[in-house]
Amino acid sequence: MPEFVGAVDQGTTSSRFMIFNHDGDEVAKHQLEHRQILPRAGWVEHDPVEIWERTNSVIQNALRVSELSPADLATIGITNQRETTVVWDPRSGRPYYNAIVWQDTRTDSIAAALERDGHGEVIRRKAGLPPATYFSGGKIKWILENIDGVREAAESGHALFGNTDAWVLWNLTGGPGGGIHATDVTNASRTMLMNLQTLDWDDELLGIFGIPRAMLPTINPSSHPEAYGTARTTRPLRAAIPITGVLGDQQAATVGQVCFAPGEAKNTYGTGNFLVLNTGTELVRSNSGLLTTVAYQFGDSPVVYALEGSIAVTGAAVQWLRDQMKIISDAAESERLALTVQDNGGAYFVPAFSGLFAPYWRSDARGAIVGLTRYNTNGHLARATLEAICYQSRDVVEAMERDAGIHLDVLRVDGGVTDNELCMQIQADVLGVPVSRPVIAETTALGAAYAAGLAIGFWRDTDELRSHWSESKRWEPQWSEQQREEGYAGWQKAVERTLGWMEIS
Repeated sequence: MPEFVGAVDQGTTSSRFMIFNHDGDEVAKHQLEHRQILPRAGWVEHDPVEIWERTNSVIQNALRVSELSPADLATIGITNQRETTVVWDPRSGRPYYNAIVWQDTRTDSIAAALERDGHGEVIRRKAGLPPATYFSGGKIKWILENIDGVREAAESGHALFGNTDAWVLWNLTGGPGGGIHATDVTNASRTMLMNLQTLDWDDELLGIFGIPRAMLPTINPSSHPEAYGTARTTRPLRAAIPITGVLGDQQAATVGQVCFAPGEAKNTYGTGNFLVLNTGTELVRSNSGLLTTVAYQFGDSPVVYALEGSIAVTGAAVQWLRDQMKIISDAAESERLALTVQDNGGAYFVPAFSGLFAPYWRSDARGAIVGLTRYNTNGHLARATLEAICYQSRDVVEAMERDAGIHLDVLRVDGGVTDNELCMQIQADVLGVPVSRPVIAETTALGAAYAAGLAIGFWRDTDELRSHWSESKRWEPQWSEQQREEGYAGWQKAVERTLGWMEIS
């Protein structure tokens, strides 16, 4: 068997391809950003063709820098930004519209109407999700209702839907020349269209949204030796390589952090933050604003469920400081600038650019900076931005403890923001528990590789995967309990100021 496994990681701001060896060590990586298209306030789009072209490029370049050939890869896994919605013509391979990104809020009136018309409880019961702009179902409905000809194309079988995993998979397996239209249970669980108990598209939910079943991909286990076909494009993969694993990015990070036992949790820090708690084969309903979702399904084994707290804007707030406010020139500068002050100077920043996700689910919220005086500097704003990442995570941890009846002893963290050591120290201080970062911080791609490798026996079982995990660094809390509670009380006051800003019809 070849000695390496590849993983496509198609994320919100970039696409990357990583290659791992049998010990789970990174052998090679290449990454390219793609454009963030912002046509109106609250609208966020990507160009699907650009995403596919960048995916091709990163695969080619990772193989080149590693001096490996496609034949050296035993299999490929795919992980992706979830909920981001692509609808395309299978005859030409051309999208009917740009990808509507998970952060996009244009469907707020659709979500409000679902609640107003009494469909919210059905969606929560069957899909485990609240009606919200976050999920794919409303985005598909918007495209069907607003883009000329798409409704007719969908009803005649000439329009396919997928989150970006399905878009990449379809192109990677041949595109218009026979590409496979499939997804996995984790991505399907983020659409408001899949029944969590049957693990299939639900006719009642499809009827609520007015979505033809023919648009939707086949739902498969996350790890399966035959489910996803073979990569057979001429560029850059000039050999037939099986694709045996697909996972949404946060579920992939859960696998990469080897959270295979009920009660184990991880927090991924990227464009947004996503805290996932494994609840085992038990479907746990949330009463505290969390999502009930699928963690993973390996082959014919029972599906494993999770509670998730999804936060829309965390690392993206740092990007805002860089790209819109021009306060910093790169993400690393946010830490250096925040270190010029001792605290936030009384300022709080709630980056509710896309409303507030878990545990609030308020699409009427908008971003706010409060508590400012002439004393405050750009250092205080940088510090408040890092604190916002950490306070939003505390909101989710507290909700998770209420729903699952657990108290975290340690928080496992991963993602690009974990390179910011000040932010991780603040996270430990805000939570009052240690924060632990693994040696491989980019666990999303690793989780996709693990899922693909398990399907073909490259790795024996989850116990073998556990043996690969090791800690890189741990941050211990330094704040007093009084500091912690006073800081959190200020944060809660700041959140209140963001609510009700937008009128949602």
